[in-house]
Amino acid sequence: MGARRATCTLILPAPYPALSVVRPRVLRVHIEERGAGIPVVMIHGFGVDHRIMLPLDPVLAAHGPWRRLYVSLPWTARTPLGSVRSSEDVAGAVRDAVRERLGDEPFAVVGSSYGGMMARRLAHDLRDQVLGLATVAGLWAGEVDARVLPPRTVLREDPAALTGVDPVVASGYRAMAVVESAAGLDAYRRFVQPGEDDADQDALDVLRARYPFDVEPEDASPEPFTAPTLVLCGRQDHVVGYADAWRRLDHYPRASYVVLDAAGHNVHLDQPRATAAALAAWLDEVAVEAAERS
Repeated sequence: MGARRATCTLILPAPYPALSVVRPRVLRVHIEERGAGIPVVMIHGFGVDHRIMLPLDPVLAAHGPWRRLYVSLPWTARTPLGSVRSSEDVAGAVRDAVRERLGDEPFAVVGSSYGGMMARRLAHDLRDQVLGLATVAGLWAGEVDARVLPPRTVLREDPAALTGVDPVVASGYRAMAVVESAAGLDAYRRFVQPGEDDADQDALDVLRARYPFDVEPEDASPEPFTAPTLVLCGRQDHVVGYADAWRRLDHYPRASYVVLDAAGHNVHLDQPRATAAALAAWLDEVAVEAAERS
């Protein structure tokens, strides 16, 4: 099957200002909207916030019309932990927030890392509504010891890019960087570090204690998921890997499985152009799916 050429490129938007951390007791999942059109729910990873997903926004804007709904999970400045005590609770809170916002309207979902695990669950819980699923360095095995992971690898170091950088910032960047660069450091500072700084560490500790789902979505709902699916992985991703997703591929008969070299857990920051091409091709298929269902 020939690959579809995508003409859009991924352009990093301007950073958000720092968020003040105010945590009310009652849980209400915050959702920020951008654009209009077919809804696409965007779910970020563990210990960061929705800003890590914003580098994908220009791709959706260029391939629209898409109504982007950026979810803030319950450790962020915009969504408190409330009564949530497990990933099962997080999944339920996300599902309820999406249903409250969209009702029965069809939508697609994109999830990064832990957000990929949430996206898989949402796609199965509401599968009749879901037009497509994309995971970007998505988590496919909740138990850390069960994951098949490549070794931590740095392909290219760039000491000059880190000269004069605060040691804490440099350490945070280097923890995930596969190819070090000034551009990569800038992306980390703009889209990753702010969410890390704002994260409620006590809330994260609560969720770490009950991190995996009780049952993986594909096992709980074994009927194949037939909507367009993108599984995008980094070849050097030492956090979630790429092999666990491959083992689930038969469950997704319409999945494109893409593994990018010179990319780690922040695959969309490490390989923005290739990510944009893969995401654009998936969006094209989701648009066809939406038209066929309408």
